[in-house]
Amino acid sequence: MPIFIVAMGVLILLFLIIKVKLNTFISLVVISFLVAIGLGMDLGKIVLSIEAGIGGQLGHLALVFGLGAMLGRLVSDAGGGYRIAITLIDKFGRKTIQAAVVIASFIIGIALFFEVGLVLLIPIVYAIAKELKVPFLYLGIPMAAALNVTHGFLPPHPAPTAISVAYGANIGQVLLLGIIIAIPTAVIAGPLFNKFAMKRFPNAYQKSGNLSALGPRKTFQLEETPGFGISVVTSLFPVIFMAVATIFSFVFKGDSKGKEIIEFIGTPGTAMLISLLLAIYTMGYARKISMQEIGESLSQSISQIAMMLLIIGGGGAFKQVLIDGGVGDYVADLFSRTTMSPLFVAWMIAAVPRLCLGSATVAALTTAGMAAPLMTAGDVNPGLMVLATGAGSVIACHVNDAGFWMVKEFFGLTMMETFQTWTLLTTVLSVTGLGCVLLAGLLIS
Repeated sequence: MPIFIVAMGVLILLFLIIKVKLNTFISLVVISFLVAIGLGMDLGKIVLSIEAGIGGQLGHLALVFGLGAMLGRLVSDAGGGYRIAITLIDKFGRKTIQAAVVIASFIIGIALFFEVGLVLLIPIVYAIAKELKVPFLYLGIPMAAALNVTHGFLPPHPAPTAISVAYGANIGQVLLLGIIIAIPTAVIAGPLFNKFAMKRFPNAYQKSGNLSALGPRKTFQLEETPGFGISVVTSLFPVIFMAVATIFSFVFKGDSKGKEIIEFIGTPGTAMLISLLLAIYTMGYARKISMQEIGESLSQSISQIAMMLLIIGGGGAFKQVLIDGGVGDYVADLFSRTTMSPLFVAWMIAAVPRLCLGSATVAALTTAGMAAPLMTAGDVNPGLMVLATGAGSVIACHVNDAGFWMVKEFFGLTMMETFQTWTLLTTVLSVTGLGCVLLAGLLIS
């Protein structure tokens, strides 16, 4: 039974990563071989399937992912993220401070990976909480919620970008739909959840945090950082290019040279390259930073994501084995007679490896291999399938996810308090995201 073989593969993968402490990429490749053999694939085709999975995944993603990491690092090293956060907080004031934190985290989260955004924002949030005499977690919850929403729903983050390819979704459309769905999700999982958590788990809000866990970090003087406007625009360059191209394609039908050029600029690879070149100027050259320093930032950004790229490639290999081994068709047939929405099924499938393995990216990639055939069985928008999968892939962050331990240490929480706040928050975020996706599915085909 294919599902049993996949379940056993996931359990072995869990054992290799958590118990044996084997590298995640190696674990994924090992499991890809074992599952392929278990599914009865031709031995001569297994290696070809794994190579095709890795190549197909990274062939499209490496460009976008790599350029995105460079862009985020430039904005961070220049102090652009610091400027965005401080300016918004100054403008909003004490009463609406949570809204300022959500907006700042959302903007920064689009350009930076979750872990990088967390490290960048925590010292800022800590200083603001101390100045305003509010609990550290009071501002930390909205910040973490906004960062996690962008991580799960919005390109150019790894999972939504990668599964957009697997589902054949237009990345620009995923980005627009993702922003529409991410905003209410961030509000519910952030400020609104905060009200509940403060009453239900008051002890967690008495903790003062642990900044020593961050290790050495770059500090900024506000006057030395780039301006607010240029920092925001630079961070959002890829979003602007892809959004404009997508809207232009919807509004203007037919073929024309101008439309072709705009759509070319709006493709993820082109948009990220142009954005990076502009960032090199705005965050570097225009501020009289030497090309040597800029080059060091770019090199460091790539070294930070090298293993993540391999892990994504490994996830792609596992996905391809599931497809070539017939699991995707089996799942599609299994649910062909169900009245459940393919969006809900994709969310459920993504939640399982997320709970078992911890990695949202691996969970999303694994799901793509099994859920893609469901779209042929039902009339569903590929972009919404991406977002439903993304919502399932961020549910219930717990001890097998590095993010759990980062939140625990940075906020100075006990294990139980981390479960009560962070694990519950990510569950609320996932369910809320699913609800918004299902609602959008009623309006969009």
